[in-house]
Amino acid sequence: MITEKIDGTNACVIIAEDGSEIWAQSRNKLITPDDDNFGFARWVENHAGVLADTLGPGYHYGEWWGSGVQRGYGLEKGEKRFSLFNVGRYSDVELDMVPGLGLVPVLYEGPFDQAEIEQTLADLEVRGSVAAPGFMKPEGIIVYHSAARQVFKALLENDHLSKTEAGVK
Repeated sequence: MITEKIDGTNACVIIAEDGSEIWAQSRNKLITPDDDNFGFARWVENHAGVLADTLGPGYHYGEWWGSGVQRGYGLEKGEKRFSLFNVGRYSDVELDMVPGLGLVPVLYEGPFDQAEIEQTLADLEVRGSVAAPGFMKPEGIIVYHSAARQVFKALLENDHLSKTEAGVK
């Protein structure tokens, strides 16, 4: 499976087994609205009940991105989104009940194929972000190899052939 790699900040929503408590986490530590990471802890606090009802107990990892975070993706001032990484886990979950919650976009699903990886990168470079249509400087892709249970990334800048070298017009 190939998904778009979104340039934001790694984040996690943690929901207690009984759903009574909810926490926000950056890559390395628990965060609070007073010690926040680009507003993620505040967003979790503001949507705690619906997040708990929607996602259920556990650790829910994703990318917090948008206005003021890394590339910004051309979103309106103050607009941010949380895109969950594990698309298979959440494919049947009604995520639109939580403002700004979604999945990283799936760009390809099928047999592992180097040509598909290169074509997906080239398409992303030419067509722009799928997560934020119209944004023409996406970061790259994530390749999940299910048999190996491994994740690989490929970036558009300094990490692969240019679209001309790859034969894309």
